[in-house]
Amino acid sequence: MKVAKFTLISIFNHNMEMGIPIFYKGDDFLYPYYFYRVNNWGQILNLLHQSLYAEEMVCAMSTQLFHIPKTKDLKGNREMHNHLVPASYHRVTAVGSAQRLVNGEEQQSIIETMVDCIKNAENQDKKVHEGLKTMEENASPEFITFIKVIIKWQEQAESYLNQAKESLQTMGGLFPAESEQQSEEYNFY
Repeated sequence: MKVAKFTLISIFNHNMEMGIPIFYKGDDFLYPYYFYRVNNWGQILNLLHQSLYAEEMVCAMSTQLFHIPKTKDLKGNREMHNHLVPASYHRVTAVGSAQRLVNGEEQQSIIETMVDCIKNAENQDKKVHEGLKTMEENASPEFITFIKVIIKWQEQAESYLNQAKESLQTMGGLFPAESEQQSEEYNFY
């Protein structure tokens, strides 16, 4: 008994130092106990985090334009935001789903949620990119470089999302063929 208690305390202390949560049976919430588990979801989570980070920059920079008198009514910005908001929502949900899988949850519905959110974010990204191009075409010269930086961040967001999708496909992810994907829109936002 003393050895088992020592082992549990050692695991708890190690995991607390590493920032890994440990939950015990009988806690007031329904999360299962998560010991560190090695699985293939970490790479996908990292790529989705990178995509979300780039999306954060797109959001911050493009929203800043609403607060600058010369760009507050820039053509394309409001329309672009109509797609940026749901694209961001889908990235956040995909990241949360990947985190749950890294933590050891295994429900197929979590994987399906992540896959659908990646598809939805991709679909919204197309319109975001179009809106950014419209903004670039209509901006005064002093804001062109700023908008080009936003476009680069958007390209990064799309690239990392695509890499996550490709990683999922190698794991047997549930992505339809390109022609199927274009005809289906899974937008529950």
